[in-house]
Amino acid sequence: QLHLRESGGGFVQPGGSLRLSCAVSGDTLDYTVITWFRQSPGNEREGVACIISRDESTYYADSVQGRFTIARDNAKSTVSLQMTNLRPEDTAVYFCAAAQTVMASMYPLSHSGFNFWGQGTRVTVSS
Repeated sequence: QLHLRESGGGFVQPGGSLRLSCAVSGDTLDYTVITWFRQSPGNEREGVACIISRDESTYYADSVQGRFTIARDNAKSTVSLQMTNLRPEDTAVYFCAAAQTVMASMYPLSHSGFNFWGQGTRVTVSS
């Protein structure tokens, strides 16, 4: 099984930046895609950014395009989410999730096929 743990959340003013980190571990580190999701109370979960393992291609939701950047380290054990120009509407609990199927990599911003999730880290954007 894969194990994921997020860190780096906190309080930031509008226009500020924050970097989240997702540590990935397991007996066999094997995933097709890792996606950052976010969820606010009463709102549907939203996939905001993902990275495809096979070619390191990335995809972003329109709501964060140009402001967020997803990347992973050389060991493939850490996936980061660099967030800039943060807005109050970015306030949410952010989760990283991993999938191990080709189908999931075809729909990387949906939650279908993501069987491994971290515990979440809270991001608050406010003055």
